[in-house]
Amino acid sequence: MSFPEVRLRRLRQSRAVRDLVRETTLRPSQLVLPLFVREGIDEPVAIGSMPGVAQHSIDSLRAAAVDAAEAGVGGVMLFGVPAVRDARGSGADDPLGILNVATEVLAAEVGDALVVQTDLCLDEFTDHGHCGVLAADGSVDNDATLERYASMAIAQARAGSQLLGLSGMMDGQVAVIRDALDAEGFTQTLILAYAAKYASAFYGPFREAVDSQLVGDRRTYQLDPGNRREGVREAVVDEAEGADIVMVKPAMAFLDVLREVRDTVHIPVWAYQVSGEYAMIEAAAANGWIDRRAAVLESLLSIRRAGADAVLTYWATEAAHWLDA
Repeated sequence: MSFPEVRLRRLRQSRAVRDLVRETTLRPSQLVLPLFVREGIDEPVAIGSMPGVAQHSIDSLRAAAVDAAEAGVGGVMLFGVPAVRDARGSGADDPLGILNVATEVLAAEVGDALVVQTDLCLDEFTDHGHCGVLAADGSVDNDATLERYASMAIAQARAGSQLLGLSGMMDGQVAVIRDALDAEGFTQTLILAYAAKYASAFYGPFREAVDSQLVGDRRTYQLDPGNRREGVREAVVDEAEGADIVMVKPAMAFLDVLREVRDTVHIPVWAYQVSGEYAMIEAAAANGWIDRRAAVLESLLSIRRAGADAVLTYWATEAAHWLDA
């Protein structure tokens, strides 16, 4: 048998060779752990649709963050679940609100070991579940919402958040928040813009995690899943407005967008492996249909290979232990 002497399998002949020539790597420091903290509880409350994930009390939140730091995880992203909600999301910028109190706790506990990050959005704090203030006709008022976001940004920065995750998808949010932070002297506070955040079916379990009050959908501000170019355009605009990092969310169903964003902007690009992605792998593994550990690590590696500099994932601490083993 005659064929050209191009033997690509030489690069796969042993684990040592494969490790040496691997193009994409995965490290604990490239992972960010999302954490939910709920007001008024003394023990963690399991989230049924996300096996292994819980709404935390302040004490269990502290323990989870310490575990993440010891495992070498790069950061934690906090989401607050308040006991009381209203139309304006008043708890979002209240210094005594659950998210800001939890931020202070973690900044003091692990702020030197990893990046303490906070979700900057009103949806967890509003009684209607939308990411902004509603106008009289029931639509989300973009500019009125920006005023709330600016106040929320200052409250989170004062509480010790090192990075603000702007997930609301309002036009102009990066510019308004950057100006507000700088005016108050928070010039070192990082902005992560959820630039290409799609109106996805994969957010379902997250709604349980934050006890969402949403009726309807968010399609007037989150992106249409059919639009690739629009996602890239959002990232370009956010970079121009002063974002330090841009996000693509969800991750696995939008790897094409992630790749193009990475090839277009000049700042770090992150991706969020969302609750539905987590739940699907956990469910398949629980049924014995896939190898759980192998599937988790492969899914994370695929997101990194597509261009993500870091990945938000509910497996962050567990995966970090595997990677260091």
